[in-house]
Amino acid sequence: MQLLQVHNKIYEIRGIKVMLDFDLAGLYEVETKVLNQSVKRNIKRFPPDFMFRLTKDEWETMRSQFVTASQNKRNINVTPYAFTEQGLAMLSGILHSEKAINVNIAIMRAFVYLKQFALTNKELTDKLKKLESKTNKKFKDVYDALDYLLQKDKLESEQKTRVRIGFKRTGES
Repeated sequence: MQLLQVHNKIYEIRGIKVMLDFDLAGLYEVETKVLNQSVKRNIKRFPPDFMFRLTKDEWETMRSQFVTASQNKRNINVTPYAFTEQGLAMLSGILHSEKAINVNIAIMRAFVYLKQFALTNKELTDKLKKLESKTNKKFKDVYDALDYLLQKDKLESEQKTRVRIGFKRTGES
């Protein structure tokens, strides 16, 4: 199983990285109904921070972002379950097939990769912010001068267009 194949099925909902029941069922090569039945038989293993059902609004937003052939059969009144990383680890405890074991390994690797990428990206962002603040301090006078020049041109153009008041010589408007 390719990392990219799993990575493309990880979404961020409520600020949490999750995978949806129908995507997991596809990876495990079982029907979504079968996966959800296994979960319901072991529901005590899935507290709200491991698994939650999407709200209708969340589901409508997600459905507008992608079209999945397998979703044509889905009951539109029932929203999918979203499994967090901990919920996916718990799934590995209730699904025992060879396929399930290999899929879970691939999923865990994908989550680890995402975490490493996020950390690397955060470090880079922090370095850029630090560099930007140093640069901004050094060039503050330059920025102030540029702002003044931009304002000066604007003020001069306003001065030229205003109507003069007071004594006017003949021929002046």
